[in-house]
Amino acid sequence: QVQVVESGGGLVQAGGSLRLSCAVFGNIVSINNMGWYRQAPGKERELVADSTDDGSTNYEDFVKGRFTISRDNAKNSVYLQMDSLKLEDTGVYYCSITSYFGRRYWGQGTPVTVSS
Repeated sequence: QVQVVESGGGLVQAGGSLRLSCAVFGNIVSINNMGWYRQAPGKERELVADSTDDGSTNYEDFVKGRFTISRDNAKNSVYLQMDSLKLEDTGVYYCSITSYFGRRYWGQGTPVTVSS
């Protein structure tokens, strides 16, 4: 059984920083894509950034230059450094893990609240 666990969310003032962490536990073979999604109140879940096993990264325009995704394959972990946070970054952040077989796993989400 595979378990995806996020941590690091919380309350921060606009302009501040948070670092999210995600660790994968259990028997998962060949992780390909590791990414972060978010869901704001009343909105659909959206991609924030992701990273593939070959080292390439992808960022949505609304976080480019502010967020940095990184991964530690040896630890089956992925991180999201969030700087210059804005009010609109508020939401629940989910970690997504996809194996080379196309199986996707989600974490339970960690809430991020940016206050003025």
